[in-house]
Amino acid sequence: MGSRIAQRLLDHGYQLVGYDRDIAKAQTVAAERGFAAKNILELARTCDVILSCLTNDEAVQGVYAGPAGVLAEARPGTVVLEMSTISPESSRELQRLGAERGIEVLDVAISGSTTAAEQGTLTLLAGGNQDVFDAAEPIFQSIAKQYFLLGGAGSGTAMKLVVNTLLGIGMQAIAEAVVLGQTVGLNRERLLEVLAKTAVIAPAHMGKLARVAINDYTPQFPLRLMNKDFQLILKAAAEAHISMPATEAAFQVNSEELAHHDRDDFSGVVRRMEEVAGIADVHSASMAS
Repeated sequence: MGSRIAQRLLDHGYQLVGYDRDIAKAQTVAAERGFAAKNILELARTCDVILSCLTNDEAVQGVYAGPAGVLAEARPGTVVLEMSTISPESSRELQRLGAERGIEVLDVAISGSTTAAEQGTLTLLAGGNQDVFDAAEPIFQSIAKQYFLLGGAGSGTAMKLVVNTLLGIGMQAIAEAVVLGQTVGLNRERLLEVLAKTAVIAPAHMGKLARVAINDYTPQFPLRLMNKDFQLILKAAAEAHISMPATEAAFQVNSEELAHHDRDDFSGVVRRMEEVAGIADVHSASMAS
């Protein structure tokens, strides 16, 4: 996702300083107009606006905090657009640490696929200061179709957890529906083809059905990331003392599939439900015949 966003910024004339633990990746992205930083501190000293898209709370903490982190060397007035899916608490803590150093931080969570990132049609969910959000609008226009300020720090990542609740439960619902269709006699391939044309399938799930039809579970949105998001969602629910039984059930199936196929896409829950129903072996045999 990060490399695709970087390319959109380059396409819109921005100069880019790239950093990745794999220096070759950063060099590839920044070669067109800019350079690859040797480390986080070099990047922090050089940039006026810093965008990051990282795996989890721990990764964000590691990149920004401490003597070797971004906030240690970034100049006062620097703007940070932190785009990772993390807990709202982590987003608020990052904003607080930034404010102590005169650095403005927005949490700008991403909703959309890698294809949407390439096309500049992402939806951005932001939390933080209105004036900073307004000032960042030219950047948002380069990478997104729409962007929203939800409130103060942590509001963007909170909204992302709301969105991904529906993403994860929706995929589990599809998995159960596909199994039901097969067990009552429907052809699997035809079922998936027609289901994709109905009004009940969300755009985020639409492209999954054609891949599921040919048992293609190569990762676009990996199971491990959906699993991480389920954990964030259920942690937030526990802290708010609310019950989320459908989310808990979807998380359980996701976790079971992750234990067997940790490198696959989160749509792999379809395969898991077929295995539980005892129809996966039959399908595999028919595909091989």
